[in-house]
Amino acid sequence: MNEEYDVIVLGTGLTECILSGIMSVKGKKVLHMDRNSYYGGESASITPLEDVYKRFNLPGSPPNTMGKGRDWNVDLVPKFLMANGQLVRMLLITQVTRYLDFKVVEGSYVYKGGKIYKVPSTDKEALASSLMGLFEKRRFKNFLVYVADFDENDPKTLSGVDPHKMTMRDLFKKFGLDENTVDFTGHSLALYRTDEYLDEPCITTINRIKLYSESLARYGKSPYLYPLYGLGELPQGFARLSAIYGGTYMLNKPIEEIVMENGKVVGVKSEGEIARCKQLICDPSYITDHVKKVGKVIRAICLLNHPIANTGDSNSCQIIIPQNQVKRKHDIYVCMISFAHNVAAEGKYIAIASTTVETNDPESEIKPALDLLLPIEQKFISISDLYEPTDTGTDSQIFISRSYDATTHFETTCDDIKDIYRRMTGTDFDFAEMERKKQDIFGDAAE
Repeated sequence: MNEEYDVIVLGTGLTECILSGIMSVKGKKVLHMDRNSYYGGESASITPLEDVYKRFNLPGSPPNTMGKGRDWNVDLVPKFLMANGQLVRMLLITQVTRYLDFKVVEGSYVYKGGKIYKVPSTDKEALASSLMGLFEKRRFKNFLVYVADFDENDPKTLSGVDPHKMTMRDLFKKFGLDENTVDFTGHSLALYRTDEYLDEPCITTINRIKLYSESLARYGKSPYLYPLYGLGELPQGFARLSAIYGGTYMLNKPIEEIVMENGKVVGVKSEGEIARCKQLICDPSYITDHVKKVGKVIRAICLLNHPIANTGDSNSCQIIIPQNQVKRKHDIYVCMISFAHNVAAEGKYIAIASTTVETNDPESEIKPALDLLLPIEQKFISISDLYEPTDTGTDSQIFISRSYDATTHFETTCDDIKDIYRRMTGTDFDFAEMERKKQDIFGDAAE
């Protein structure tokens, strides 16, 4: 194993696998190791169902009513892909889409006053929505039309707004939107987790709402996609990509030591041998003295034998419970998928509720979400620490990913990938450059 690599990657979580794929495509020699026997790290999908029971230390095996254990693929971290978002672009550019099949998530809902409502995200839906009164609907429609037409480089579309100076709070005021509308717009369209965005320049929020609307426009039911057989398929797809470009993969490799010289990484020791490298990418669990804890996330994986009430019997949906509705500082999320995605036995559903922990009784914090899911056949609770690196990697050349947050989409994960890429290469991740590279490598087959 005494070989020289440009990059060694530890852990096969999604962030690590995407970076491994991208670095391989860029011509780097990559070695990718994981101490686990399965792909995905924190973002794995666990099968069969018996293994999920074991993982959460539940006595006995699943009852027969749960169907075949092999029919289950249970995600540990619930996330959907924005149809027009960064991860889908990364999948298309790297052609990992060849290994995956996606389904559109059937609906996106928001919680208000104890009930759930479909999120209106087009002017037509806004006019039909029972979330708002008649006059508010018109104001909201005008706001959505403004956002859809908004083009930073065309002063005519700005209506006198300086998007880099005016706060989002003031833009909402300009359109006369009430508190409730602001709440669901910020949290279920712009997908903010807290209300800090209100006092920041409105350009970011406008772009986030545009992303939501454009993602929705692609498929119509919701802006979200989900891969058949579970999210564990994503890291495996990027692992295949890396392998095509000569990347080497090793599962079940205990990592004994990260070898440093003069404060800089020079290799990784496993089973007595050292593989040398110039740069190292890893998740926080591999190098605990270079990370700090920044919070906790609670996730409750709930197995159901029914769709969630008031979602029109959807086989999949997302529900956002904005913080203000339940007097919290962070939103609560529910992601639901089902047998329609080859992740559960026939007629069964998996709903995962998650939020950022704020008290000493995390389970009570997700009660509003769990109440929407009743009756629940089986529940698995996980509470995970959230870590972020304290080391930018400029000196050590060690680049550590952040833990997966409570959000139910991959945009924050993609921001982390682009951030690590920037620190590793000194240049921004350029989608256009990757597009061109793809053309060179795949020629016409890339279409």
